[in-house]
Amino acid sequence: MRPLDLPFLAELTAFRRDIHAHPELAFDEQRTSDQVAAELVRYGLEVHRGLAKTGVVAAIRAGTSDRAIGLRADMDALPLQELNEFGHRSRHPGKMHACGHDGHTAMLLGAARWLAEHRNFDGTVYCIFQPAEEAEGGAKVMVEEGLFEQFPMEAVYGLHNWPGVPVGQMAVMPGPVMAGTCAFEIKMRGHGCHAAMPHLGSDPIVAAAELVQALQTVVSRTLHPCEAGVVSVTQIHAGEAWNVIPEEVVLRGTIRSFKPAVQEQIETAVERLCKGVAAAHGAQASVWFDHRYPPTVNSAAEAALCRDVAAEVCGADRVIVDALPSMGAEDFAYMLAVKPGCYVWLGNGIQGDAHAAHGITAGACTLHSPHYDFNDEVLALGVTYWVRLAERALAR
Repeated sequence: MRPLDLPFLAELTAFRRDIHAHPELAFDEQRTSDQVAAELVRYGLEVHRGLAKTGVVAAIRAGTSDRAIGLRADMDALPLQELNEFGHRSRHPGKMHACGHDGHTAMLLGAARWLAEHRNFDGTVYCIFQPAEEAEGGAKVMVEEGLFEQFPMEAVYGLHNWPGVPVGQMAVMPGPVMAGTCAFEIKMRGHGCHAAMPHLGSDPIVAAAELVQALQTVVSRTLHPCEAGVVSVTQIHAGEAWNVIPEEVVLRGTIRSFKPAVQEQIETAVERLCKGVAAAHGAQASVWFDHRYPPTVNSAAEAALCRDVAAEVCGADRVIVDALPSMGAEDFAYMLAVKPGCYVWLGNGIQGDAHAAHGITAGACTLHSPHYDFNDEVLALGVTYWVRLAERALAR
């Protein structure tokens, strides 16, 4: 592991913790955006604001080439109550940086500072600070509002910290790395009646219970065994009284897949099961699909470049190239749908690793846990990866 010797590492760590203490939700990252922009101006950079409301883009130019790449970090927090007790815990009830976007922002700022001071490349590096990654599609909004027209670039790159991967390791895979996501809502409608006289009605709760079980066969009995998919029912809503069989049950959940064709297969199977189970119980079912983030798919050439850079930074034996993709979703997919690029995972620590900064266990908490915290020990490594990637992609 060969991270850069950053003279401003303590300052960067303090900046990260300040962001953690002041989390802001999607499209409301005004304080964060202001601080990021102020730092970039302090580095003497050309700064652009306003895309997707709170987005910030900084241009770092060197040499004479018209080539350009983009480096992206997300800035938003989650609507979650933090349960940590350290000094930089969230000061805003119900809001928390539980996914490490505070660390992502700090690492890209550190890279921007280093690149601005050294400019050991030929071309333009665009540092993209994106709002609203968590469920609101800030990347999509930035693309729709002209990100790649205003800042022409040949490729775009993303990075996410990854609990469960040891500090000093990175995972770089070509092809799908994060799943596409689709929410669904099913309404099972029967005929309500007195709970003591069920023969006088058509019980949608019994039908819905059978449907929940039947939906577990969609992946195992519809998809090819080598394909991947998830169908999870996460909500069931029905009834208001102990002695009344209700008219309707609402089921909600999520579908995850890596290919549009697989998504289509899953949706067809869900609709078929809804219709069949409802008919068997004398009920009616309707299903609604809400397509959200598409799959995040790395292009081969850019993944190969990132693998080489990760090997330079971490050591070849510490780069994971065969990790299974995640069924989590990521709106960086919208950028990769327009430009080639690569999204990598940076190890945030495994359970049992000591976190020297404030005495907690790094990596013990999954992303989106109320006990999560970004591991400051990987800040320098992330900065180094961004710097070396820019220098390799835009080599003199």
